Order: sequence, then C-alpha cells, then structure tokens
Amino acid sequence: MASASERVCVVIGRTRHKMIQAEIQEAARRGARLLELRLDFLAKAPDFKRLLAGKPCPMVCTVRRPRDGGRWPGTEEERHMLLRQAIALTNGFDWVDLETDVADTIPRFGSTKRIVSYHNLREVPADLEEIHERMCGQDPDVVKLAVRGEQPADNLRLLDLVKKAPKPTVAFCTGDMGMPSRVLCLKYGAPFTYAAFNKERGIAPGLPSFDELKHVYRVDHLDADTEVYGVVGDPVAHSLSPLLHNAVFRSQRLNAVYLPFRVPRGELEPFLKDFDALPVRGYSVTIPHKEAAAAATKVRDPSVSLTQAANTLVRAGAGFTAYNTDYHAAVESLLASLPPTEDGAPSTLHSKAVLLLGAGGAARAVAYALQREGTLLSIASRTYDRAQKLAEEVGCRSVEWHARHNVLAEAVVNCTPVGMHPNVDESPLHPSFLKPGLVVFDVIYTPETTLLIKEAKARGCHVVTGVDMFVRQAAAQFRLFTGQEPPLEFMRTVLRRALSPVSLKGPEEMKKS
Repeated sequence: MASASERVCVVIGRTRHKMIQAEIQEAARRGARLLELRLDFLAKAPDFKRLLAGKPCPMVCTVRRPRDGGRWPGTEEERHMLLRQAIALTNGFDWVDLETDVADTIPRFGSTKRIVSYHNLREVPADLEEIHERMCGQDPDVVKLAVRGEQPADNLRLLDLVKKAPKPTVAFCTGDMGMPSRVLCLKYGAPFTYAAFNKERGIAPGLPSFDELKHVYRVDHLDADTEVYGVVGDPVAHSLSPLLHNAVFRSQRLNAVYLPFRVPRGELEPFLKDFDALPVRGYSVTIPHKEAAAAATKVRDPSVSLTQAANTLVRAGAGFTAYNTDYHAAVESLLASLPPTEDGAPSTLHSKAVLLLGAGGAARAVAYALQREGTLLSIASRTYDRAQKLAEEVGCRSVEWHARHNVLAEAVVNCTPVGMHPNVDESPLHPSFLKPGLVVFDVIYTPETTLLIKEAKARGCHVVTGVDMFVRQAAAQFRLFTGQEPPLEFMRTVLRRALSPVSLKGPEEMKKS
C-alpha cells in the first residue's frame, strides 16, 4: 500500500516565489511526495527555473481560472502558453493539470503526465457521469472531478464514479459537506487525494491540510476493507470526535476510519438510508440530531427510551441500535469528582440539590440521569418553555432563566453553549453564585477551562470539566462500535493535547462536537 505521503497531492499557493520555494522544501521535509504548484496565485510571471530548483519530489503544474476556483488574472491565450511551456520543460514538471474544455487543444508532450480536470463551484451537474466518460477519452493519466456538494448523498455519487472508473479518477465534493468523499475516494481506488500545505491560504473550500489527512485520518491505512464510522451534526467540521476516535483506532491497530458527516437539520433519516451503501458501521450523533436519531431507530437502549435522545447509533443488521452514552458519562463524571463523605465513603448524588442549565439534547440526557440518581433537580433554560417541557417530562422543577441565581444548589451543571469558543469571555452564572464547596460541572470542553470553571476554581468550588464527560461518552461509543475496552487515559491525553495551543488543531479551530 502507498504511504500517506504518496496518496496525497499537497497544494501550494502563494503570491511570491520565495514563499513557494520555502513551502516546497518544508512540505517535502514533512513527508510530501507529490506537490501541486498553483501558479495562478503568483503576483508575478512564474520563473520556472527558480520554482523547480532543488525539486524534492514530483510536481504538478496548475494554472486555475477564476471560474474554476482559481486566481489567474491574465487572458486564456496567455494561460495556454504558460501551460505549454510547463509541459515542454526539460527536467521540469512531472504533471500538468488541464481542464476538460482545454485538454484537447493542449496535446501530450514528452514524459509529462496529464490530469484532466473538471471543477464546478455551483452544483453537482445532472450529467456528471457523461462528463466523466468524455474526460476518460481525453488522454488522461488521471481524471479529477471537484464539484460543490449540496446534500450528503452527493458524496456517494462521486465515490461511485471512482469505484467504476475505467481511468484512475480522483472525485470529491468541495466544502465541509464533501469531507467524506475527499477521504473515502482512496478507499475506492483513487490514486491520491488533495490537501493544502497551509489551510489558511483559502486555496479551495473544505480542503483539508496534509497534516490532517496524514495524522488524523490515517490515509496510508485506507483500503477496500477499511470500516467507516463518523459523527453526524450541523455544524460538524470542527468536531474533535474524528481526531479522538481515529487516534484510538490507530492505537488499537484497527482498520477503521472515523469521518465528519455534515447533515442539515431534518435530514438525518434519509442520510442514514443513503449511507447504508458504504456502509457506515456506527455514528456519533451531535447537534441538532440527537432527538431525530432516537426517533429514527426501532431498537433502543433503555437510556434512549427514557430520554428520547440518542448520541450513538451502532449498525445491527439492516438498521441501527440507538444508545445515549451522555446519560451514563454525566453521572460518572460527577461521581468521580465528588469529595468523599466525612467517614471516607464514596459520595452519592441522592438527595443533592442540583441546578441544570439548558434544555437541549445533552441537557435531556443529564436531566434524566440525575433524576434517576435521586437528585433534587431544577432546570433553567434561556427559553423557559423548553425548560418547563423538559422538567414536566422528567418530573422535576423548572426555573425562569432570570431566577436561576435564586436556586439553592449543591451542584450546578452547565449544558448551554455559554462560554464555548469563540465566546470564551461569557459565563452562564454570576460569580456571586459560586460558593466554596459547590460542585460546578461545565460540559463544554472547548475550551476546557471556561470562564465558569475559572471563576469556580477561584472561589473554592469542586470543578468538573467537559473533557472528562466527553472522553467517557466517547469511550463508551468505542466500546459499542468495536466490542473492545477503550484506553481511557490515552483518550484523555489525546484530547488534552488537541486542545493545547501547540496541537495539530489549535483551539481556534475547535467546536463542541
């Protein structure tokens, strides 16, 4: 099997020759073995001799027009001339990218290989299969199709093309809707996929980085037997679940990959049916689909029947079994943090007064779990009707949001997004509410130390961060997915490293999954 470096074409686009040269060498140092130079990014006419000096690996020459997602400012005649010059170079570019509408007018020359490409920034065209068939007849070494996905199932259409292609084909959807096809095209036979050396350059919508494909999605391990798992949500592009689960798969030597699937609200059920075609073995479920996931399944764990919300779907025959690992993880996290009783015995939650902030999917699981533990529960939400509805279902008290500080509580659990990145200077509680000995549990984990947690620590509270709950619920998912025991401490280490400023994904890229 090819290494990750050989299965990824790393795209470099900078305005200055000096910066392109620097990125070429750095990409090669990191292991890249195929580079695409986007000459349309250059502010000046390309100096081929300078760009190719000390070439460390095979390179693709690309001069992309604006209508195809590029920045070429000149005429089409000038662009054709530049492409012909690149093809004719001795010891020059190894590949040239030619759009399908010009491929017939710029013939093959010498040993330079041809990528015949089609880009559509608006849609997946109805005649995509016919377009691909024509491209296969244009003397390509590789066919490339990049189209704007408008619905999750568009990924399947592109993957089907790759699977059946008579010529080596790279085909994927752009944007965050298209991440599954960017990775899975390798499972179905694509010779390589594309990644940015530097995502911040805005080279193409949804283009992942080389480091992500290499270290998170482990594309060097993808083959026809790779099992597929993922997280469904909207938004989902910045979820930490792929980083965590893929790290565990790697540590346990499992041939599996875990992907983000962006599924708009109200479309979960058709998505699940469509992606049976892969098939996907299991899903983590996040906002806004937890209640829909419960409704879409006939076989449910008791935690799902109780909460009417599911955060985990595991394939069972032709359908899925639904679970709610948030339900147990919340209680386990709280119990692990409670100080022992005066006689040294483990504390319980029975008869403890608890204030729950929020009434969404996560709050539902926490509410039912706390009520089952025998707590004296009060629920406050910024939308009082939701708090009231959940309290009636659970059988506890609801509180107006503005009156939350009047509640007498021994523990408080924040299930709202208040304090989540980027709004890190917000807290759902006034500091005066935080008394010494109060247990403060914030399920947010990006950042781990929210303003609420900072202020609670400063006032002598017992704190529980979202990292512990997130790891516990993910560990339970891994157990359900694979039947294996999860490496809990390893998972904590992976998540905390990911949240640190020096991680592969900085905190500015993270959102709660």
